[in-house]
This record gives sequence, structure tokens and C-alpha cells, in this order.
Amino acid sequence: MNDMSPEKKERSRLAKWSRRGFIGAGVLAGGGLLIGIGVRPGNPIGKLSSKVAPGADEQLVNSWVKIDTNNIVTAIVPHCEMGQGAHSVLAQMLADELDADWSKVNVMQAPTDGSYIVTDTARMFVAPFTMNAADWIEPTWNGLFTQIGRLADALITGGSSSIRTTGQYQMRVAGAAARKMLVGAAADEWGVPASEIETRDSTLIHEASGRQASYADFATAAAEQPMDQTPELKSPDQYRLIGKSKARTDIPAKVDGTAKFGIDAAPEGVDYAYAASLRPSVPGTRVASMDASKAQTMGGVLQVLNMGDFVAVVADSYWQAQQALDKIDVTWTESESPIRSTQDQFAAYAKAIDEAGPTGGEEAAAKGDVQTALGNAATVIEAEYKAPYLAHAPMEPINCTAQVTDGKCDVWTSTQVPLMVRSALSDALGISKDDITVHHPYLGGSFGRRLEAVYAVMAARVAQATGYPVKSIWSREEDTQKALYRPAELSRFKAGLDESGALVAYDNIFTQRHDPAEASVPGIYAIPNTSVRVAEAPLHLPFAAWRSVDHSQHGFFIESFIDEAAHAAGKDPMDYRLAMVSGSPRHVAVLEKLREMSGWDEPRSEGTAKGVAIVESFGTIVAEAIEVDMSSGKPKMLNAWAVCDAGYVVNPDGFANQIEGGIVFGLTAAKYGALDLEDGAIVQSNFHDYKMLRIDETPNIEVAVINSGLVPIGGAGEPGLPPAAPALTNAIFAATGKRLRELPIAKQFA
Repeated sequence: MNDMSPEKKERSRLAKWSRRGFIGAGVLAGGGLLIGIGVRPGNPIGKLSSKVAPGADEQLVNSWVKIDTNNIVTAIVPHCEMGQGAHSVLAQMLADELDADWSKVNVMQAPTDGSYIVTDTARMFVAPFTMNAADWIEPTWNGLFTQIGRLADALITGGSSSIRTTGQYQMRVAGAAARKMLVGAAADEWGVPASEIETRDSTLIHEASGRQASYADFATAAAEQPMDQTPELKSPDQYRLIGKSKARTDIPAKVDGTAKFGIDAAPEGVDYAYAASLRPSVPGTRVASMDASKAQTMGGVLQVLNMGDFVAVVADSYWQAQQALDKIDVTWTESESPIRSTQDQFAAYAKAIDEAGPTGGEEAAAKGDVQTALGNAATVIEAEYKAPYLAHAPMEPINCTAQVTDGKCDVWTSTQVPLMVRSALSDALGISKDDITVHHPYLGGSFGRRLEAVYAVMAARVAQATGYPVKSIWSREEDTQKALYRPAELSRFKAGLDESGALVAYDNIFTQRHDPAEASVPGIYAIPNTSVRVAEAPLHLPFAAWRSVDHSQHGFFIESFIDEAAHAAGKDPMDYRLAMVSGSPRHVAVLEKLREMSGWDEPRSEGTAKGVAIVESFGTIVAEAIEVDMSSGKPKMLNAWAVCDAGYVVNPDGFANQIEGGIVFGLTAAKYGALDLEDGAIVQSNFHDYKMLRIDETPNIEVAVINSGLVPIGGAGEPGLPPAAPALTNAIFAATGKRLRELPIAKQFA
């Protein structure tokens, strides 16, 4: 019988990870401490010193942390900072285990040269089933996934994974190991037992003798200490920083304007021109011919290039380049896609589902005998839901500054996948990856948009073709109409209810299954007979991960249809959900807290109503309620409440900010988001017709966190989004009796 507490289980699991983490220590030039997490023996670890700590005053260096002579701790973070606060929270986790003074903690972006591979992120994305492999096989698995990580360029920020993987299984372990080595060095020097030495605020303290010293004082000596392969990690009752709302380290620079984003790149000594590009409006086509005679005579224009798959103008300024680009007459090849309009896309989906029949398609989930249960049901309901194509629309325009000279390439760009960018550049330019440097500044929003390398490759190809550096910037129109998108989707449901209204059969078939695989499965609900299937159908536009990926569509589909079942049963939607999650205390606690916080059972003003939805995604359970006022005939969002259980929240304020951001992102898409197709091309072009939710339209948002203490912990950046749309449309139904099965809402209340 396993009677371990959640805290002990967490420490045991983390210790097991650290055994497979290959923590090794060595002395660097100048005297320093090296901790290599996921850096296997034989790697040129000493080279990290010149990359991450070139200054003479940086006395202590390891894979993830360095301490200078002023006792300032710098956490070296492999993930990008795109507004989600990952840099600060990862540093917070390391600093807590290290017992560092938070007021003297800095963050440094890890170099993007392959030195930093996040092994557990590779494991999570490539083969999640190995995350809890047996102890005897862990070293083999870790070695395998370290190599897979290198081959897959696993330096990725996405999937709400940074805190769940790097934070839990690398930053904490590195901090704890470093602290123990520092204590050991001080114990040897002072001639006292290590157990008598306390650490606090980057200081080593021996109360009995009155001695104390800064961490920096023992850097060299600590490097000579033996490395504990399984350092003891803190339990929640020992945390000093984890679980606290600490100020983010990136905010001051973003407030005073000194923060550098990709578009701010101004490399010293690099005299660059500007490039504007034009890609085909219809996917799969190329340049057939072009007339650039007008553009070539315009002031400031340096070169006009036909790159085959796009056209580029290089000029003295971006404005000149864009104005010249607009004067080029381009003819594109014909598309082979039969899909020319939005109606064509959904017709293709409907055809695939029709041809699959009532039991066809690829199985995504199955339990019991759905067809028999439907035949015996007291009530059967059916519904068809649609979700449109969506763009990412990050505020920072897509951009890349590139220099290709003497067989080497440097790029400065905002990206979520710097090593994938490096590999793509190597393939496109014919340059060794070792001769390519990706400079990695802040990202001005991303939401999955910067998980690809096309824009960096385009900039570098132009730089290579012209022979001089260029700063390439995509116009808002170019990015809205010619990028990668969240797929449109069609999903059909049939459900059977027994005489008491309980859901006894659930049948669903849809057409696009990407990531994560479980998004389409109503796994949180106890439904005895379930069939979820996929009928693959052609997709006209190229797709990419979009915030919360497939949960963004299926959260809307599933939670809307569950709401339909509740109303068909004559049940309160909150009660109906609670009955179906009664076997899961975490889900019950989240819904009960939401009921209390939102005043679900309180009397409501005329014309107002509340809707509810609950989705578990990226390891976090989120239930949301939204209140709308329909008295004007159009929905006005008044309030939104969210209750979340992520196991344990590292930075409550930062977590709440991410949930709030996900809600606003989800409500924006629900109300306005849609890309329409005409003649195979996207109609919308900029924020005038691809609208964002304005501040005066945004409801008051309240977020509550439940720390259940269960591990592994969940993410924050994406889980707030999936329940937003169904909570809103369910509220509209409650107020009006009008069931919205297609988004966006604005089109149905024009």
C-alpha cells in the first residue's frame, strides 16, 4: 500500500529524474562551479564559460546558474520570454532551491547553439509515456531522449511546458545541487558539520561559530565538492519563493522601453537594409511572372528579387520597400486545391463525415456499446458544430534581421524554436549549423505563430542573394493572409439520455486531429458508452499550433454539447456537470468553488444569464462561468470567473495573469475570430476586419486557484482559453434560448 503524501511523492519523482539527469560537476577556467543537467559526459561543458560568463567578475558558472563577485545570481534560462513570465518563474524555482536572495537574481537567455537541450521537454512532446519509466531504464531513456532532443532541436517554448518540465525537473534540481556543494565547501573550510550550516538570501551561515559568507566566496571550493546525484528538494512547507507572487524580472525593461524584441534588432557594426516580401495568396502556388519596372525606379529601392516562392524588395527603409512592393505586378501559378471558399472547406468536411457513416472513421476513444445505448435511450439529441480558421495576430510583426557573409549566417529574430530555425537555415543556405548563430531576444507575443522558421529562412535567403544584411518585416496584411493557421473544424454529435436525464451514450465524429490527441475526448466525464472518431478531410490552409491547440475547438464543441444535454435533461448545467465528475474530487472542488465565487445560484437581473464550462488541458483543470446581458439584443459580457487547479502554482499573480490572458484571447476568438476564403485566398487583412476584443467589451475577470498538491503540476499559458467560448455561448443560450453552434458570435448578432 502506498501511503506517501503528495509532497513525498513529488520529491521521490523529482529525485528519480535527477538520477537520470546526469548531473556532473567540474572546475571551469577562473574557478567556477559547473552543474550539467541533461548534459552528458564527454560534452565540451567547459566551453559554456565563454558563452554564458565571459566577464572577469563572474566567479561561479554552471549550466543554469552563475554568481558574480557581487553575489548576484543569474539564472540561465533556455526558454523564450514572450510575455508569459517564464523567465521569472524558472528563475524563481531555481532561486528557491538555491536559497538565493530574490532581489539579486537576474535572468539570462541561454545561447541557441545546441548547448542547452531540454531533455524532459523532448520526452513530453515526443513520447509522454516514458515520463515515468522504471528506475532501471531511466538512464537509457534519458540518454536516448537527450540525443532525440538534439536531433529534434528541442529548445522549444510551447505547450505550457516550461514550468512543468524545465522548472520542475531541471531548475529545481540544479539549484538544490548547487546549494549542497556550497554548503559542503563552507563546512570543509570552517571545520564544522554540513548539517549545522544554514543558507539564506545567498549567504552561508553557521550560527554556533558566528561565521557567515556569501555564495560567491566559496565558488571555487564548491566546484571541488562531490556532486550529489539526487539532491534533496524542498517540500511545499519549506518554500520561500515558490508559491509566492514575486515581481517579474522582465517588467522594468518593458516599462522603460529598454527591452529588446526581434524587431528592435540593431546589431552593432551591421549596416542593414530593409526588406518587404510578398507571398502567394493561395497556398501551394508560386511566381509565374512579374513586372517590377515601376518598383525598380522608385526612390530608395536597392533590389527587387524573384525568389520563386515569394517576391522581395530591398530598400533604404521599410516604408520604401513596402511601397515599392505594392507596385509590382505578380502572376502566380494555379492552385491544385479544389477548395476555393469557406463553403467548399466545410463541404469537404461534411463529405468526409458522411462517407464515414455512423460508425466509421479512425477511433480516437471508445468505451462500451454506443449504438446499442443510443437505441435504448429515452431521449436522443444531435448537433453539428463549426469553428473557423483563425490567425495568431501577435502584436509584434513577424520579422528577422539576417546577415550572410563569408560562409556564416547570423539572424536576430523572435522565435519559439531557435534551434529549429538554425537547422532550417542550414538546409536552405547550405551552411553548416556550426556557422549559424541565432540571436534570441524577447518575443512580442506569439501564441504558436513563431513555432516555425519560414520567415527567418526568407530573410536569410534575401540576405544571401543580395550580399548584404537585411531587416525583413512582414506587413500585418502579409501575416494575416499568408501565414499558418488554426484549422477550421466541423464536429457532429449524438447523445443518448436515460429516463432520469443521465448521459448514457456519447457519439462524436470530426475531421481534424492534431495536438494533443486527448483534446477531443470528454475524459473528465463518467459516460458509460463513448465513441469519438476522426474522418480525415482535406485542409486548404497550412496549419500551425494556436494557443491551446485542439482544445480551442474541442473545448467549445464538447462543453457546448454537454450543456445541450443538461438542458435536454431539464437539469441545471452546473449540477449536471458535477454529477458526471463526482468520482474526481479535484474536478468537483473546482466546480463547487466556481459555483460559490460566481454566485451561480443567486437571483439574476432580467436579461442576464450565466454559462459554465470546464476543460482540463495541459495538466490544469479550469472551470469558467461568464455572465452576459442580452437586454439590448446583443451579448454584453459583464463578468467572468475562473477556478483553476494546476496542482501547485509557483507564482500566483503570474498564473492568474496567464489565465486572464487566455480568457481574453478565447473571448476575442469567440466573438470576432474568423478567416474567410474567397477564390482560395483569405479575405481578412488587418485589425479592421480581423478584430480584437476592446477593453470596454472585456468582462470583469476574477481568478481563483486551488492548490491540490497533486503532481505533476500543470501549465498556465493555455488552459484558460478552452472554457471561455462555451461558457459565453452557454450563457447566451441561458438568456435567449438561442443555441450558437458556429463561431464567431458577432456574425450571428450583426
